[in-house]
Amino acid sequence: MTGAGSETPIRVLVAKVGLDGHDRGLRIVARVLRDAGCEVIYAGLRQTTDSITATAIDEDVDLVGVSMHNGAHLTLAPAVVDALRAAGLDTPVIVGGIVPEADIPLLHAAGVAAVLGPGTSNEDVVATVRHVVGRDGTDPGLSA
Repeated sequence: MTGAGSETPIRVLVAKVGLDGHDRGLRIVARVLRDAGCEVIYAGLRQTTDSITATAIDEDVDLVGVSMHNGAHLTLAPAVVDALRAAGLDTPVIVGGIVPEADIPLLHAAGVAAVLGPGTSNEDVVATVRHVVGRDGTDPGLSA
């Protein structure tokens, strides 16, 4: 998934935060992104904000994707964003999973770059990742 003039693939860290043990969707997204040319780092289940931040630093990722299916998105997603910022990273965060429509503006206000819900097509996942990291030719400051 290299963009025009870009030599390196987009590096994406995907993880489950907290005690949520449902990772089928995350594995599918990891495969979709890999097949689209991304380098995907799969951190897996039961990650903490500190472990995600450490991996983001160690792997020099362009984007962090967290999957939420436990209803804790309003607590955990902003905590991931805050931990990354506290470490001096401006790495964008995308949340995927079960998020009520009314909560999406709250996540955006907390610094989440995009929210992808159930039924998001593979093409839309890839397009959102490209957009958020600025590899689609548009301004990544626009909300995806």
